[in-house]
Amino acid sequence: MQFLQLAVMTVLFTIWSHVRTWHYLPLALYLSLRHGGLFRWLFRTLTGFRWLERKLPSYQNTLAGDKIHFLRTGSSDAILLESDGKFALVDAAEDSAFPAQKPHLAYVGWEDYIVDYVKRVASGKLDFVLGTHAHSDHIGGFDTLINDPEISVGRAYLKYYDNASKEPYERDYWDNQECYEQMMQACRARGVPVIKEFTHKPFVLGNFRCTIFNGEAGRKTGDENDASLGLLIEHSTLRAFLAGDINNVSGNEQRLRKSIGRVDLLKAAHHGYDGSSTLALVTGLMPRTVVFANHGKKIYPTVKSRYMAVSNSRLMATCTHGGVAAVFHDREIKYYAIGEYVQAQQPQAY
Repeated sequence: MQFLQLAVMTVLFTIWSHVRTWHYLPLALYLSLRHGGLFRWLFRTLTGFRWLERKLPSYQNTLAGDKIHFLRTGSSDAILLESDGKFALVDAAEDSAFPAQKPHLAYVGWEDYIVDYVKRVASGKLDFVLGTHAHSDHIGGFDTLINDPEISVGRAYLKYYDNASKEPYERDYWDNQECYEQMMQACRARGVPVIKEFTHKPFVLGNFRCTIFNGEAGRKTGDENDASLGLLIEHSTLRAFLAGDINNVSGNEQRLRKSIGRVDLLKAAHHGYDGSSTLALVTGLMPRTVVFANHGKKIYPTVKSRYMAVSNSRLMATCTHGGVAAVFHDREIKYYAIGEYVQAQQPQAY
């Protein structure tokens, strides 16, 4: 009964998150007409039809410029920041471990690939790691990464998590508490300080100016995605926003969009699933390029149509390109296919 009630509430919250942005529709229509005509707007809005970017040049580590590496880790996030010899990792993808009493969480994991990539590209040195929220497809690999003796981490950003504040489905179905505690234990074991409270105060990573934006879950929802962090990266005149799994259930996309402002690059929230990327966020950020940490075919048509019809964004997906490298120059971001073959780990219970 509790599961049914939560499912109904989730559907209603999702519908409301779109309905409450109805007043942006005239702006969406106006922008669409400027970028290609009424037929294009109607067609893309109704069908979401648009092929993702099919070809990108091959990425080489020798390319000059500061970079964001969006790694190919299935429908999970792992993003390596690289600037002026400094490195940081935002999320660490799905892990292969799952609680024995929750066999439905037997997902393939990517932790060894993340560890290998950090060692090869960043020489195992990370100024910081950031877990956007306590879902296994975002922080699952952090315990393996932090515990590796060949990797050093300066500090960790991770919001406090407690199952007691969550709805039954969020608390009982997922392994959020286990993933959170494993990451915290790894930080304690390696002496990595953990920052749990956030302001919009910028800090620097090489030539990147970084600002953390805090999603705040509403009182009536225990949705961990609703509490997701996002990271704004500014480089000269260029701006990128890594949206984690931020959604609009509690109005976070509406609340944060003005503070974030327009961006050149957006890592789409929640892998391109519906419930995130509302018109509020799209019209606020108007991204030129959107990268989905997902397979292109799994991106919701409604989400795809918002980006194409409203902001005329260029769309890419990590699994379509084997990962995407965004290379920053003074006034331009160039995109490359990382294209590595990745062998995921088979799941194992603990």
